[in-house]
This record gives sequence, C-alpha cells and structure tokens, in this order.
Amino acid sequence: HLLSRRQRQMCIRDRYYTDKYKNQLEQIECSDEIRGRIEKEIDRLESIPVSSSEHVVAADYIETLLALPWDKASHDSKDIKKAQEILEEDHYGLDKIKERILEFLAVRILNEQGDSPILCLVGPPGTGKTSIAKSVARALNKEYVRICLGGVRDEAEIRGHRRTYVGAMPGRFIDGIRKAGVKNPLILLDEIDKVGKEYRGDTSAALLEVLDPEQNSHFIDHYVDMPVDLSQAMFLCTANSLDTIPRPLLDRMEILSLSGYTENERFHIGKKYLVPKQMKKNGLDKAKLRITDGALKEIISGYTKEAGVRELERQIASICRKSARKILDGTGEKIQVTARNLTEFLGRKKYSLLEANKRPEIGIVRGLAWTQVGGDTLEIEVNTMPGSGKLIITGKLGDVMKESAQIAMSLMRSLLPKQDKFVKAHDFHLHVPEGAVPKDGPSAGVTMTTAFYSAVSGRKVDPKVAMTGEITLRGKVLAIGGLKEKLLAASMAGIKTVIVPFENKSTVEELEPEILGSMEVVYAKTIRDVLK
Repeated sequence: HLLSRRQRQMCIRDRYYTDKYKNQLEQIECSDEIRGRIEKEIDRLESIPVSSSEHVVAADYIETLLALPWDKASHDSKDIKKAQEILEEDHYGLDKIKERILEFLAVRILNEQGDSPILCLVGPPGTGKTSIAKSVARALNKEYVRICLGGVRDEAEIRGHRRTYVGAMPGRFIDGIRKAGVKNPLILLDEIDKVGKEYRGDTSAALLEVLDPEQNSHFIDHYVDMPVDLSQAMFLCTANSLDTIPRPLLDRMEILSLSGYTENERFHIGKKYLVPKQMKKNGLDKAKLRITDGALKEIISGYTKEAGVRELERQIASICRKSARKILDGTGEKIQVTARNLTEFLGRKKYSLLEANKRPEIGIVRGLAWTQVGGDTLEIEVNTMPGSGKLIITGKLGDVMKESAQIAMSLMRSLLPKQDKFVKAHDFHLHVPEGAVPKDGPSAGVTMTTAFYSAVSGRKVDPKVAMTGEITLRGKVLAIGGLKEKLLAASMAGIKTVIVPFENKSTVEELEPEILGSMEVVYAKTIRDVLK
C-alpha cells in the first residue's frame, strides 16, 4: 500500500513476465545444466528493479535463451530416391555434387549421430552454388539458413557481442539457429572467400571453431555465454576462388568444384529451366512465344561468354520483354524466335569464336587458357628479324609468363644447337594477341617452346592442334589446372588434337565424354613428345 499506482502496475507486469518465462522454460527441450542456468537468470531478473535499465537487458537475454532450439531437431528425409528426384528436378548436370549429397543422406540414415560434413562449393559466378544449397535443404527436408559473409569484418558478427556492451546481440550463427527453430538446419555460408580482416579481429579465425566438427559441438557465443551444439547442422560454403581463403580454414572443408557448364549443359539448362522461368515472369506462355532450339544455341554461342548461366538468363529475359511489347502493340499474336530473326530481338552478335586456322603456318601455335568465365584459346606468335639474339615480349604478360618465355627460348637453343648462329644473328618477337588483356599463369611454356622451335627450324605447325602445359629448363612437361575449361574452349574452336601433360591423365579420364567429343588427347612427358 506504500507503492504508487504506477509502481504496482510495473510489479504486476514483472511478475507476469517472470511467470511466462518459467512456463516457457518448462516447455523447451534442453539439458539440466542449461535449464539450471536459465532458471538462475529468471531468478536474477526478479531481483532487479523494474525501473533499472539492466532489467530490460536481462529480459532480452532470457528471451534469447528461451528462443534457442537447444535439443529440438527436425527429422531428415530418409527417402533417398525422392531426394535424388528433387536434385535432378532442380539442377541439370552437377553429377559429383549430387552424388556427394546422396552419400551424406545414406550415412545419416545408417548413423543418425554421425558428424555433418562441411562442404565448400567453389566455382565461377552464375554456376548455381547458392541455388544448390536450397535444393539440398529441400531434398533433405532441412530448414534453410543463409549467412552472407561477403565483406563481414567484425569478429562479433560471428561470435556475438559481450553483454557488457550497449546494444549487444548474438552472432549470426546463433541468430540463424534461432530463426530456423531447430538445431540441425542447413546453414549456407555464402561468399566465404570474401571475409574481411580488420583491427576489430580476424573474422576468418572466428570461423575456425564453427567449421571444425571436433569443436563446434560446444560453440560458445559471447552473448549467449553457454555452449551451443552446432555439430548437428549441415554447413555448405560457397566461394569463387580458394586463393583468398586462409589455409587453416580451407583445411576444415571438403572442396567440391563447379568449374562451369559445357555448351550442351547450358542449352539444356536454358530450355528446361530458364525459358519457362522468364516466360512466367513476363506473363507469357507457349501459345504466345516460342524460342526454338536453334535460337537458344545461337544465344549461347554468339551472345554469352561465361562459365555460368546468368547472362544467358538476361538474354532470354530481353527476348521475353520485347515479345510482350510486340504482342501488346498488336504487331504479333504468336511470336517465334529463330536463329534467323534473333538479331531483331538481341541485335548483332557480341562474341565470335577464334576458330582454328585453315592452313599450317610457321611460328604460330594455338595455346589454351583458363579465365574466370571459362576457357579460351589464344595464338602465340613468334617472328624473327635480323638482330643480335634479343627477345621482345608483348601482349601484357605477367611475370610468370615472361619467365616461361625466357625458359622456352633457352630450351629451344638447347634443342637446336646447329641453329645457334641463326639465333645470334636474329631478334625474336613473341606476341600473345589481345594485347590489352592481362595474361599470366604457368601453362604456356609448352606452347611458347613450340612457337620458337617452329620459327627457327622453319617447320610449319598443324593448325588443328592445341596444347597446354608448363615446361622446365630441361624439357619436362609439368601438370596444369583448369583443364576442363581449356578442353571445352578447344572443342568450340574446332580443334582436333589437344596435347596435355601426362600428369593430367587422371583428370582427363574423370571428365564427361561430351566434353572431349571427337577430339584426340595426346599426353606428353617431355617437350620432345610435344614436338613429335
């Protein structure tokens, strides 16, 4: 009776909330240790004056603890056939990734307590890494949580803020688990290769505990300050490149590579997924618009140059928009887009393939290159002119390719000792076309050596042969990367024979038959195998 009316109302409200918290505590599934810690926090809340600012902080903390799914888990799908159907329905190709997901499901069916894998999907933009995660969540009947790590620089984003700070919040993982409502969701860590580092802490170092199956069963967030089990969650990471991921973090993940789609795969993706999707978005149906197979193939070869399918989807969307306008203008009721009238919708072609030369030439050799949008072919040219044995290099080459050119020059001189007088009496100019485009990488040594050898010996090079591989000073051919993209580029350029390092034989054997097509692959251990 000594309290004011407002104070009595606040006490009644406080009693109502503490009773509500206790009722919620009885309903959640958690260990006795966690339950005891939460009970202590509720009892502590009762002792804090309602008018104190600390009362609000303590109440928010208790609500966060009660909202976490401590021992609540969803039931994974055990129908492996249905999971396979969903993955096939959502994505064309990507056989190795689908196989790995089905392996995970098979293990989880046999052993429900097994550790969840930490898979990292690495590939160029537009290859479907993020959408794969959604399909996997649907196939496994898991809740889906996406955490974008691109540009995250504050360690507190991962581990949470300490409660001593004003406006403290849990980290992104605890927040994601809370929103999912279960302790075993699928958590997608998007753009893990773009995590920042700043004076406030190393974010990638904070991820080491989260992505370690041996440690994440007792992950402690600074805000929650209690061990949370993340071992039941399935982690999928995406990255465009492995170069910027710290080695200790990379060691905790299983790498699955999405190197890009073949032209045939892009055709099927466009026909099966992208065309129906864009027609629906633009209010069209098959009765109003038809894009022929020939037109779709022409779009892929003449209007897109990418490893993924984003640009392809933009071009299809452009056709749909123009078709919608024509229908409303009354200039057409049913529109058919073919290879012949494609320029009416998309204008002239943007890209053309550098096809193989028609006849053999001296000093011109076709090389294969890897780029972020897939593979490409390039011609390495060598000219000789009267001089004193100097080497001129043009084409905006990086340090590695410049060193390869010098090694190739020295190797050529050791292979043709009888031509040493000719070499000393001439200057050599090595050029890689598209001079404005920066080029670098350890895979052009074989091509450069062959070009020098051809220029000095006067022997012509078969234009239907392309090659890739690095060379040593003694003529050994070393293994290279990005072979799938390079072989795709060679196939599209009309190359009949490709020379690759012998050490890459196992890589070639793993590729799908449609990538090689009718091309012949020749393996080389030394430069003499190449020249032969």
